[in-house]
Amino acid sequence: MQVSPPQPNGLFEFSLLNTEEKSSARRGRLTTAHGVIETPVFMPVGTQATVKTLHPTEVAATGAQIILSNTYHLMLRPGVEVIEAAGGLHQFMGWHGPILTDSGGFQVFSLASQVKVTEEGASFRSHIDGSQHLLTPERAVQLQLGYGSDIMMQLDHVIGYPAPQKKYYDAMLRSGRWLQRCIDEHARLGAAERGSFLFGISQGGMDAETRKESARIVAEADVAGCAVGGLSVGEPKEMMLDMLEQTTPELPTYKPRYLMGVGSPEDLWNGVARGIDMFDCVLPTRIARNAAVFTPEGRVSIRNSRFRNHHAPIDPTCDCATCTTFTAAYVHHLFRAEEVLGLRLASVHNLRFLAKTMEVIRKSIEDSSFTAEMGRFMATYRPVVKQEAPV
Repeated sequence: MQVSPPQPNGLFEFSLLNTEEKSSARRGRLTTAHGVIETPVFMPVGTQATVKTLHPTEVAATGAQIILSNTYHLMLRPGVEVIEAAGGLHQFMGWHGPILTDSGGFQVFSLASQVKVTEEGASFRSHIDGSQHLLTPERAVQLQLGYGSDIMMQLDHVIGYPAPQKKYYDAMLRSGRWLQRCIDEHARLGAAERGSFLFGISQGGMDAETRKESARIVAEADVAGCAVGGLSVGEPKEMMLDMLEQTTPELPTYKPRYLMGVGSPEDLWNGVARGIDMFDCVLPTRIARNAAVFTPEGRVSIRNSRFRNHHAPIDPTCDCATCTTFTAAYVHHLFRAEEVLGLRLASVHNLRFLAKTMEVIRKSIEDSSFTAEMGRFMATYRPVVKQEAPV
């Protein structure tokens, strides 16, 4: 069962503009208090209130419409009190577009030590200084409201891959109970009236029926959007896509759908084909800092010897500030010389590559040519090109 579509309140609204008959691809528009987001969209990750190495104006110039920051990291450093005193996260980090904040559940279970989960919440020791903390569903909402997030995520119980299915199932049910507590706290604080809206997260491991049950719980909840969590955590790509195909049909068509932690170019196409509207991942900037760049033919290392005298852009079809100003040979030199500018230029290029990919995807849905465009992309793009010896 799906509840009736919510009425727009001027601060948050999702409109479905186009769909494609041959796939589940959707073209939408998401309105927030800090701006309009055209979907499908990729969100660069600014975990600690910064997209690593880049100025906010550089991030915006890549075509980024919304960025993601993380509750776990920001609660530990600098602390919500500092961010509130600055006037909120937008003011603190100098990004004036929409911001989505993850609740920190994934980081608690992947980074923190001595994690203990009870029905109350997750207690843990900080990976920074060992200090003891308790993150409850209510506290996750309070923190994100303190940050001034446009979109906040529920606290969920994350289980790594692989694990026994019963463990996934119990964590999924707990996430559903925690979701209702987040909803209650969100309402108690009047967060929607302050422009901060809550998304629920479906879980369930790699079992189709558990995934469907979790998706139905989120679908029936009083939330602004629905996320799919617990995927791209080490499982085979085919398994991830199968779980998506089982999950998205259970979610409301009139709410945005967000696949968490996914951001390789081929996964964006595959996710959109299965009905996803929003993506985020550290991948484009993380691999950029390790000299890997996206090209229409695939992912390559700019350290490769063939770029030493390649006095042309990394990608001649790219309009980013890196490709329109510098040559591949220059960026190759920067990485070989261990100059920080190399990390920045590669990051700008990778973010622009993904933003441009989403622009192509959006237009293809509008033109009813998504399936054909996806076929053309998949025919030429290789996720990882065989590496050559660096010079």
